[in-house]
Amino acid sequence: MSSTESLSNSSRAALLDVARASIQHGLRQGQALAVNPDDYPAALRPLRATFVTLEIGGQLRGCIGALAAYQPLVQDVAAHAYAAAFEDPRFPRLRPEEFPSLDLHLSVLSPPEPLHFGSEEELLAQLRPGIDGLILHCNNYRATFLPAVWESLPDPYMFLTQLKLKAGLPLDFWSPELRAERYTTEYFGADAADQ
Repeated sequence: MSSTESLSNSSRAALLDVARASIQHGLRQGQALAVNPDDYPAALRPLRATFVTLEIGGQLRGCIGALAAYQPLVQDVAAHAYAAAFEDPRFPRLRPEEFPSLDLHLSVLSPPEPLHFGSEEELLAQLRPGIDGLILHCNNYRATFLPAVWESLPDPYMFLTQLKLKAGLPLDFWSPELRAERYTTEYFGADAADQ
């Protein structure tokens, strides 16, 4: 499977099962589920970068992931599902009574593509609302928004300025050192208790 080929419905279901199992394992054992990629179909074994987003009642409950692929897809999902539930510094550790209300969403990232621009206007003109995830970095400042963030920030200018804030930069920040990369995601999810 290439890094841009879509996952089948059965592969998506298997990844959601692994994410749920890793969170359940974390509730019982205090660590992520150990998965052997060889035990899974070939489509789940390539190196892929993922984010796992957890919500309860439509509210964010945890989101952890990586921008660069460094481990097999199925392992990445298991590790990030556990981390989203128990290691996101913005939230307390997930409690057992919360699990039945948990909604799981997985984002499988395409390799990042550098954007070339000489001004903020040129960068904004290249953004594809609803499609692009964006990585912004300048020196030691770095942040990303997944494509799903366009739902709450549909205006490209607001999307970019809020990403600057997330990176720790001022709203009106501009520098020739500023770099940006875009990526797309295959985004899917399910209710943790019903699947």
